[in-house]
Order: sequence, then structure tokens, then C-alpha cells
Amino acid sequence: MTLRIEKLPDEPGTTLRLIGRIQAELLEELKAQINASGTTVVLDLEEVSLVDLDVVRFLGECENKGITIVHGSPYIKDWIARERGGDSVNSES
Repeated sequence: MTLRIEKLPDEPGTTLRLIGRIQAELLEELKAQINASGTTVVLDLEEVSLVDLDVVRFLGECENKGITIVHGSPYIKDWIARERGGDSVNSES
């Protein structure tokens, strides 16, 4: 399975529910979806099964830009934190 993106309009913005595997070659499409979603974006990673290094770095950049990441698995959250050089991330569980 590759990546599927479900766009769920919420009251101040949009949640993008990501399902499957996110790989570097899919980042341009994800960036386009984020840019088309308005000013308040939440990335829901509950059903993400696999990411690669470029994706982890991209997710860290998203958080730095104020995009909220929710439901990420512990391995993804830890990997984002390691890439930042820190011990924790600002994502919800």
C-alpha cells in the first residue's frame, strides 16, 4: 500500500489523515495538499505504517512551521526527536 490522504475539514482548519506508507517521492503531493488546506493544518498519522528519513525530517519541519501532528506512533515521534537532536517532540499521542 502506498499513501492515501483523506482531507477532513475541521472548525478552524483541515485535518489530513494519512494512511499507509509515506516515502520521499510522495512528499511533493503531501506538500501540495498541506498548502491547499488553509492556515490551520493537522496531520493525523494514526494509520501510517512506514516512513523514511526524508519524511521524518519533513515532519519535523512541519512541526516547526506550526503544523500539528497527532496520533503518530512512538517510533516516528522518537525518530523526529532524534533528527532534531532533542529528547521529545510536540506531537499529541
